[in-house]
Amino acid sequence: MKHYLSRGHYGVAGFTLVELMITVAIVGILAAIAYPSYQEQVAASRRNEAATALLTGAQALERYYSSNGRYTTTAGGNTLPAVFPTTVPENGTAYYTIAASGTPTANSFTLKATRTGVMASDGCGNLTLDEAGINALESASKTVAQCWRR
Repeated sequence: MKHYLSRGHYGVAGFTLVELMITVAIVGILAAIAYPSYQEQVAASRRNEAATALLTGAQALERYYSSNGRYTTTAGGNTLPAVFPTTVPENGTAYYTIAASGTPTANSFTLKATRTGVMASDGCGNLTLDEAGINALESASKTVAQCWRR
């Protein structure tokens, strides 16, 4: 007597190729949706870090102004004191550089965070902040409200 075992008797476990391909397709679709959102969140975090560096720099310049009666290092000069961070982050590979924009005076300044490295193509452009606390963007395809999140 021949004994024929049905498939169920072998205890077959595992996935078929079709099941595996469906799973790979689903994971690929989820990754394609999630990755751009992740990239935007990382860029927003870096912009926030640059905005914080600008605010920190402006506060340092205000303290300097309180002590010296001017923002510049000399009366009638156009050089800001080195009291603010110059890169974001301060250590490691920079994605923003911080410097004075335009010509500072004894009573005015504008600090600019210029995109560099991985942020060079960011749609928010370069961030600026002046002595009056007015924030703005340069070379941007987005609005101030989209880019300056406090």
